Amino acid sequence: MTKFRHAVMWCALALIILLIFLSIYGAFLGSDQAKNFFKSFPLIVYWLALALLLIVGIAAFSRLFRVPGLLLIHCGCILILAGAIWGSETGHKVQRQLLGVDKIPKGYMIIFEGHSQNRVMLGDDEQTRELPFSIKLKDFHIEHYKPEYIHVQTRKGQSWRIPVEIGSEFSLGPDFGTITAVKTFKNFKITIEGDKRIVIDDTKPGSNPAVEVQLKDPNGTITTKYVFERFPGHIYPEDKFLITYQRIIRDFISELDVVKDSKVLAEKNIEVNKPLYFAGYHFYQHSYDDEAGQYTILQVVSDTGLGLVYTGYLMLCTGVFWHFWLRHIFIKIKLKNE
Repeated sequence: MTKFRHAVMWCALALIILLIFLSIYGAFLGSDQAKNFFKSFPLIVYWLALALLLIVGIAAFSRLFRVPGLLLIHCGCILILAGAIWGSETGHKVQRQLLGVDKIPKGYMIIFEGHSQNRVMLGDDEQTRELPFSIKLKDFHIEHYKPEYIHVQTRKGQSWRIPVEIGSEFSLGPDFGTITAVKTFKNFKITIEGDKRIVIDDTKPGSNPAVEVQLKDPNGTITTKYVFERFPGHIYPEDKFLITYQRIIRDFISELDVVKDSKVLAEKNIEVNKPLYFAGYHFYQHSYDDEAGQYTILQVVSDTGLGLVYTGYLMLCTGVFWHFWLRHIFIKIKLKNE
């Protein structure tokens, strides 16, 4: 029995050391390649062997049942591995074949404003699956840090970074005069009425951010220019400056409804790291239409196995805390009382 225990300990140590090297190797692969590497068949065998070895270790070392901290650590590791395996693509296939549970492991949804969608794209091969309910995008909007800025640069490289404060006049020095931000546009458009060109901020779907500025020369001549965020334009021979309009994104938000049979079952405004959870799926804000802001891209992730993983981490942390800190405190208190 002693030799068997030693063999279990050495095998466990070898697998843990191997895990360290595998983790280091995976860190250099990049996220996509590392994901494929850790779910490859040899690694599946490795995870199963590690979980089995931990179970055997609990059975072989009866002392663990007298040391709660170590038992919690071992059980926590087993639950983490079991949850990760159960929630993997292979785990979903096993559930579908054996238990009839047919959930989508992971995918993406593209939803346009005012429309509903229940199809989930599974990967680059354009395969799709359907959810038993639909997600409706009521509205999508982007929030920016304040203040916004315009950058002014002369032909000789002299530059200024000026906050966009409507009506405020900023000096560019005695040689260049001043610049004033007159108005900002969320969706800049020009309409033609007769011989006149009329500038409007269109409320229809679309996004063309711009700012109207006035340049005042030292001699008092005023020139009006429109500076666009997405189309910086060109500097013409008569221009003294190259002006750009830049806004820094703070957050992007999707206002969602969960709809089934024309009934709204849930609603939430989701942001990065603030997902919608419904019917066993997490819906994360992944990306968006960076040209016109008319659609959002959601990442759909099944919660299968997640409860086991969270429980395992809780047991692992509790066991470590108990074994290295709490039990020593209780021992000192007990000795002091005695």
